[in-house]
Amino acid sequence: MTSFLIIQLPEGDFVSDYIAGLQFQGIVVTQKMEDGLRLQYGLDRSVVFQYFKWVSGLLRGDLGYSFAWNAPVSTLIWPRVGLTFGITLLTLIFTWAVAFPIGIYSATHQYSLGDYSFTLVGFIGLATPNFMIALVFMWIFYSVFGQSVGGLLSPNFEGAAWSLAKFWDLLKHLWIPIIVVGTAGTAVLIRILRANLLDEINKPYVEAAMARGVTGKKLLYKYPVRVAILPFVSTIGWSLPRLVSGYTITAVVLSLPTTGPLLLDALQAQDMYLAGSIIMILSILTVIGTFISDILLGWVDPRIRYAQGSH
Repeated sequence: MTSFLIIQLPEGDFVSDYIAGLQFQGIVVTQKMEDGLRLQYGLDRSVVFQYFKWVSGLLRGDLGYSFAWNAPVSTLIWPRVGLTFGITLLTLIFTWAVAFPIGIYSATHQYSLGDYSFTLVGFIGLATPNFMIALVFMWIFYSVFGQSVGGLLSPNFEGAAWSLAKFWDLLKHLWIPIIVVGTAGTAVLIRILRANLLDEINKPYVEAAMARGVTGKKLLYKYPVRVAILPFVSTIGWSLPRLVSGYTITAVVLSLPTTGPLLLDALQAQDMYLAGSIIMILSILTVIGTFISDILLGWVDPRIRYAQGSH
């Protein structure tokens, strides 16, 4: 309910914005027309009544009706959720696949040329906004190769039925948003893993394991790395909501048909049922992600299981 109320905090509502657009076009809107629009969209009632009307629909599986898009919310959200989920999940895999080996290498080769090089690249990745990287990619591909990298499909596949050719065209466009979105996340995780691993490999339990004859990669991956990756596991609770919200500004720049730009448009238009439904999905995914993180933390770190069993 809090999110639903916050959406309506800005002055006016959807009808006010709609009437302002009509007046900008030179159309005269009378008070009778305005009252009729409010009655049509159900905005003549209180916010509390609108909220409980929406919640009663949710219990029946009805997410409401989008004022701005003039369509049921479910038909707008679910097709975009699939694409958003795929892009962000692949981005997450890309981020972990790159950050893990680089972070481990930087920690085990501290102050080497490779460590300094990865650190420099990591700081550049942290300092550069994703949307700026997206603009650079678009400029390079258009000026050098004469190819547009916006969107996820070529124009001839837009609106076409799914086929092997359309899927292949999607894969050809998919790697750009994955790299663009994953750059900053990779840089952050490299720094976190490097710092944590450097802290762990100097602890007494590592020296004790070495005294028992455990050396090399077996020692590294069995003890320090297992503890150093705990921040990766604990952030899964934040990763699931990003599967829906996505990286909004980057998605707008790259013209990606994901839920991030849809949520932004809904908030700007005060399309409360559409925005509220997306935020509700984000909240549910946050709870599920936190639950999954807790389970994985207990599996990765034996100390959590032992502490639980001692009570």
